[in-house]
Amino acid sequence: MKTSFSKLWKTEDWLAVWIGFIVILVACIAVLTGAFDFSAAKFSTWHLWEKVETFKPLSAQFTWAFGGKLLRTFVVLALLFTAGVKLQGGKIKEYLPAFAALFLIAIVVRLVSAEFTLNRYLEWAFWALIIGLLISNTVGVPSWLRPAIRTEFYIKTGLVIMGFSVLFSNIAKFGLYGLGIAWGVTPIVIIFMWWFGTKVLKIDNKPLVMTIASATSVCGTSAAIATGAAAGAKKSDLGIAISISIIFTILMMVFEPMIIKAVGMSPLMGGALIGGTVDSTGAVVLAGNALGAEGEQAAVLVKSIQNILIGFIAFFTALFFATKVEKNSERKVGAGEIWTRFPKFIIGFFVASLVASFIIQPLAGTADVKAINSVLDQYKNWAFVLAFTSIGLDTNFREIAKNLHGGKVLWLYVVGQLFNIILTFAVVWLLLSGVLFEIPVLDLYK
Repeated sequence: MKTSFSKLWKTEDWLAVWIGFIVILVACIAVLTGAFDFSAAKFSTWHLWEKVETFKPLSAQFTWAFGGKLLRTFVVLALLFTAGVKLQGGKIKEYLPAFAALFLIAIVVRLVSAEFTLNRYLEWAFWALIIGLLISNTVGVPSWLRPAIRTEFYIKTGLVIMGFSVLFSNIAKFGLYGLGIAWGVTPIVIIFMWWFGTKVLKIDNKPLVMTIASATSVCGTSAAIATGAAAGAKKSDLGIAISISIIFTILMMVFEPMIIKAVGMSPLMGGALIGGTVDSTGAVVLAGNALGAEGEQAAVLVKSIQNILIGFIAFFTALFFATKVEKNSERKVGAGEIWTRFPKFIIGFFVASLVASFIIQPLAGTADVKAINSVLDQYKNWAFVLAFTSIGLDTNFREIAKNLHGGKVLWLYVVGQLFNIILTFAVVWLLLSGVLFEIPVLDLYK
């Protein structure tokens, strides 16, 4: 019991929840009392190559007031994330300097992405990824910077903060649609990829097949780690699955929103499609954001509902391998595996939505909730820019290429992902096109 209870302040998922709640609490106190300013730094649109009278030149960005906000943003995030890393067993003397450097890169990202011409083509999240990739694949990432590359930690914290801006009525409205898209498609994709990998491609490494299938159908790295452990996959198998997932996640999060816009799909349908097909939760946020607020919320809701399956899939995978695949296995499988693998940050996301919808809004009013969200939105964005920059810094295409030996594994992912996209699109169209069911209208704080 003591060991289990300690997980509340020693595991990444729970620490992301507590950090998110602290930011939300302080923002609420700051806005509702007016006692202090808690807003984070935000770069205004500026111009470099074009003369745009409505935007300020770069030099006008750097005022004393802006410098104060930038320092506040760094101090708040550095204190919270450093405390979180320390509680997870990390070393402050290694993490804090690395985080400071990562934050400097994030400042460059926000500055570049705020330029008028560059912002017309790609938003800040994509520039974070691009700059991270450029560093990783050219000069390389120094070893001293690696302690700060904690993509999942930043993403989970940002999602908890984002939960405050999602009206619970949207979760209620979209819940059944999300269940149909996420839970209806995912098991079918896993079964199809298992059959295709073992029967058609005749891949003997069955743990690898199951690991790639779960990474493709649920949530990339997180699902691969959980299911790989349940199936008894080797570390090399996990490396292959994650490498393939990363490559196609980057491609899909860049090009899928473009295709969705090009074909004229609604943000609601497009966001739902992204949530159900893009592997990583962080990539879903990035791609959904490119479709606007409605698309982002639809994408995050579908992916959050899909992520709930991680624990169940890991449990049933362990059970399947212990009883069918490895009949002589002495591995014991308990139902507690479901809770162990359950992504706890999703609880934080939903609780934040409940607090905003049923406590803060009725007591303070919509205007104050909107003001709180304007503060939280920038902290969420900073957490995400740290995450997306980390994705780029942690992705070296030369190293990934070394893991991709053998064409069968690549074919397994490509065919499985195409099947996933086609099936998800069919279900999204069935549920959200308005032909058979009423289209849910998401309410946004205005």
